[in-house]
Amino acid sequence: MKHLLLTSTAAILLPGIVAAACPAVTIADGKGVAAGDFPQQYELGEFNSKAACELSFAENPALADLNSKIFGNPALPALADRLPQEPLISAPYDSIGHYGGQLEALSNATESGTSDFLSVRHTSLVRYADDLQTIVPHVAKSFTWNDDFTQLTVELRKGHKWSDGAPFTSADILFWYNNLMMDTNVIAEAKAYVLAGGEPMDVVALDETTVQFTMKAPKPGFIETFAAQYVQPYQPVHFLGQFHPAISADADEKAQALGYENGYDLIKAYYGNSDWTDTPSPMLTAGDKLAGLSKHATPTLESHIVVKEDAEGRHFVANPYFFMVDTAGNQLPYINELNEAYIGDEEVRTLKLLNGEVTYKSQAVNLSSAPVLLEGQEKGGYGISVRPTIAMPSVAFNLTHEDEAMRAIFTDIRFRTAMSIGMNRDEINETVYFGLGTPQQYVGFSPLPDFIDRKWASHEIAFDADKANALLDEIGLVDADGDGDRDLPNGEPFVLDWQFATQAASSQMVELIAQNWTDLGVTTNIKEVTSDEYRSAQSSNNLDVLMWVVGQPAGSILGDTQLWVPPYSDYFGLRPAIGWAEWVSSDGAAGIEPPAWAKSLSDDTAAYQSSIPGSDVQQEIGARMVETMTGSLTFIGTVSAPAPIYVSTKLNNVPEFKTSSYEFYRTYPYRATQWWLSE
Repeated sequence: MKHLLLTSTAAILLPGIVAAACPAVTIADGKGVAAGDFPQQYELGEFNSKAACELSFAENPALADLNSKIFGNPALPALADRLPQEPLISAPYDSIGHYGGQLEALSNATESGTSDFLSVRHTSLVRYADDLQTIVPHVAKSFTWNDDFTQLTVELRKGHKWSDGAPFTSADILFWYNNLMMDTNVIAEAKAYVLAGGEPMDVVALDETTVQFTMKAPKPGFIETFAAQYVQPYQPVHFLGQFHPAISADADEKAQALGYENGYDLIKAYYGNSDWTDTPSPMLTAGDKLAGLSKHATPTLESHIVVKEDAEGRHFVANPYFFMVDTAGNQLPYINELNEAYIGDEEVRTLKLLNGEVTYKSQAVNLSSAPVLLEGQEKGGYGISVRPTIAMPSVAFNLTHEDEAMRAIFTDIRFRTAMSIGMNRDEINETVYFGLGTPQQYVGFSPLPDFIDRKWASHEIAFDADKANALLDEIGLVDADGDGDRDLPNGEPFVLDWQFATQAASSQMVELIAQNWTDLGVTTNIKEVTSDEYRSAQSSNNLDVLMWVVGQPAGSILGDTQLWVPPYSDYFGLRPAIGWAEWVSSDGAAGIEPPAWAKSLSDDTAAYQSSIPGSDVQQEIGARMVETMTGSLTFIGTVSAPAPIYVSTKLNNVPEFKTSSYEFYRTYPYRATQWWLSE
């Protein structure tokens, strides 16, 4: 049974608040209440002042039952003891919602195609509003920069609690930075976004709710990382800290009782030896090996917490301590449970979408599926919205290939140019994207800022088989034995082995490109693999051809350098220069030395991040970055095309997305906590 949330009789009051009717403000109907300092949300005092009322609070009647499914959680205290003293007030898009129901999600596999679902429940210090321009507070109550962007002060919400009721404080941010991000036993090499000028930051707690980040060099884009990516700059020290050898004397003993070699081994099992926040939770599969911890999920600040996990999928229930309420005072989220099924086969996923078995999906819904999905909308009880994307499928060659003969070819700009102009993008657009896309070169910035010369978007994209053949001949890739296929200068056959995953691009696109190249005499053998298989082979430096979706808004580049410095992505993306990255991280002691252009691009990227946003200096550097990146054809763009977004007709308060993309973290700007399900 669903519950309409407009009554005040069940309101639970926070200390010092007197019951009074507040207008149920929505984006569609503001009830005469002025907008807050930030779009679509208010701080409590701000809302009370603007609405001339005192907001009281109500809870989901099913929360006690849902809480009982969270292993290890105690019985729930009163709502007043679960909400922060100043919860974040979220104005729903169209209506005050109903509690209840289960959102059905679909992912490819564990950590494969799961970011779409993670973004439904995701939290971070800040987020982008749905204008995709304004950064607004989220978990943080406020954030403030000093004048030269070398010091960021973040204020948290007093009384904010983790999903198990433990206090969330500045200590959890310090733990994330000092004991996870900067501990080489957890993450071998610090991520660029947690450094400034290549140096660690000083992160201090001024008190329980105030954290200060002090940097050796200006880094105005530091906050952008948390707005647009999955990164959560906090972890529960009260829980994970007991397994961290630098914090707990018996950390190794506790970890060994759970079957791990030591505490660091367990920490990495949870934290994925990276900063990806959606790895399986070790506690759910630990068994009854440690009293009080077996089957205990890692506490979260997200809207829902995982309670079941296996090879088939995962199940989540609403976080009873979630920090947001709507404008009628109802604690969010509205939706009781989230269910995620793992389906690796694209045809099976499409069938489930057609049958209306899914509530929402964006990631890995290819435009090639749009016709059949559009045709089945009425029968399946869903809607399809085709929206622009930020990233596009891009190809790269292994610039640090272990085979020196192959490496010599791949690092020759003439070869990469030949492969780019030997690709018939117009054919790809018509065949794969129904003519809805735009053939485009990869330029790094997406969408393209005004300060970038538009010529780079069309750099070496015109299909020209004659010129491509001439370039291949020029570098010595000729048919030496007369079999119709080109050979290496040393006489060995030149064959490209291309492993690809459909999470990155449709098999139809890959087949077309492979045929284009084979027609040039460059034999290209393709093989579809899972995303995990692709990533594993890439990490082992065993790929000839690499392909993934790549793109980055200008704001994200301010905080994250990884698409601009070797190896040009992380584990989950496209890394054509693993050997260059090894050389950089070892100060030249190992790996392969990058060429001069790659070194200059790294230097420019650092300078870009330290420059004042929007300044002439920064724009000059940005233009030079594009010239270097695109001129080198490190990545070869294909076609920029829109992508379908699938939404059940039972799902309410869902606006039209401005973009279907990972680069603004999918649903995160669209506030999925205020989505609700009708009967």
